[in-house]
Amino acid sequence: MATQVGAAEARRRLGALLARVQYAGERFLITRDGKAAAALVSVEDLERVEKLEELLDVLLVRLLQAQGEEPVPVEDLIEQYEHLFDKSLAVKS
Repeated sequence: MATQVGAAEARRRLGALLARVQYAGERFLITRDGKAAAALVSVEDLERVEKLEELLDVLLVRLLQAQGEEPVPVEDLIEQYEHLFDKSLAVKS
């Protein structure tokens, strides 16, 4: 779970936060006006997320092709999920 930090505080403490991310593997959710604005994560975390996104894309395309359907953008799938289940997949602040 990421620790929430306001943007002004993150700016003042950037060096310390970077050290905690790099050496302790901590994650920080940067907020602005009480809303999630960005995340500070390790390079390893970012690479893992990017690989998972690529894997999900490949799996979705293969699943749709196996069913004889055309692939759709992930954003459309998220929108359909949110509409069907009345739940947002957005990061909550």
